[in-house]
Amino acid sequence: MKLVSYLLSEETRLGALSKSGDLIIDLRHAHRELMRASRGPIRGRHISRPLPTRMIEFLERGAEALRTAREALAFVEERLPGAKQKYLRRRMLLPLATTQLLAPVPRPPKLIAAWVNYEEHGKEATVKAPRNVPLFFTKWSTAVIGPGQPIVLPHISRKVDYEAELALVIGAGGKNIPAENAYDHIAGYTILNDVSARDFSLRVLFGSPGPYDIQKSFDTFAPMGPCLVTRDEIPDPHALGIRLRIGDEVLQDDTTGSMIHRIPAIIACLSSIATLEPGDTIATGTPSGVGFTRTPPRWLQPGETVRIEIDAIGVLENPVVAESG
Repeated sequence: MKLVSYLLSEETRLGALSKSGDLIIDLRHAHRELMRASRGPIRGRHISRPLPTRMIEFLERGAEALRTAREALAFVEERLPGAKQKYLRRRMLLPLATTQLLAPVPRPPKLIAAWVNYEEHGKEATVKAPRNVPLFFTKWSTAVIGPGQPIVLPHISRKVDYEAELALVIGAGGKNIPAENAYDHIAGYTILNDVSARDFSLRVLFGSPGPYDIQKSFDTFAPMGPCLVTRDEIPDPHALGIRLRIGDEVLQDDTTGSMIHRIPAIIACLSSIATLEPGDTIATGTPSGVGFTRTPPRWLQPGETVRIEIDAIGVLENPVVAESG
């Protein structure tokens, strides 16, 4: 499934993309339709309590919610040819093109990113990539925005950069998760743009080393989406093409197979530090081609649109605007 969070009448709702890819199916409504049609148990189908309307609550339900959502989605898809207009009137079905998507997890409990997890990115940044264990930094979850929402360039920065990343979302939480069990704790995968104000750090401002998480946590500095692709649809997350372009300019082009530390190692390491919870979002690092390493540097400019594409997930696009005032 390709799960989405979207806005309807100022309310956050949970949906899934149709097979055609141009429609959103509201999962709570779809499940209600399934129960109404059955009027009792249907052989081979699992009827459960109503589905949540928000992503984190859905992930907290675990396998039960995923099974129910798949059955409800299949039920509606089977009837789409003859019932499309009825479903549109009921708002069980919404056109993707006219619906505002939010980030799949609009406010992750934790937003964590792997630091220098691609060898070539380390080389271009003249940083020695960590080999023994992965290293991490955090982004504030208030930085998260969805597809189509603008990246706002703060007036106190002149050097805002882009970073295309594959992100995973935790489903089943846990502590001290063995690497061999890591995939059991993943709900799915999405795209994240790790936007950074490169000129806003302790080293730049005061000439001393220190934490630089704050340069990555400005509002709008974590575009995410367009959907959360469930783990079963991506059997190997290390075999995906990842590309970033601005206009006709291709700036990053690699595969997730170039990661130094693979996803099981990332989850094992993080869960040895803190308990992972449903909805926690972990960005897995960026390939080479970021703006600050180019000659001349390539900073984001108002009026541009950043487009990131990852195979099997889709496209995340965000316009760039200057901060008002």
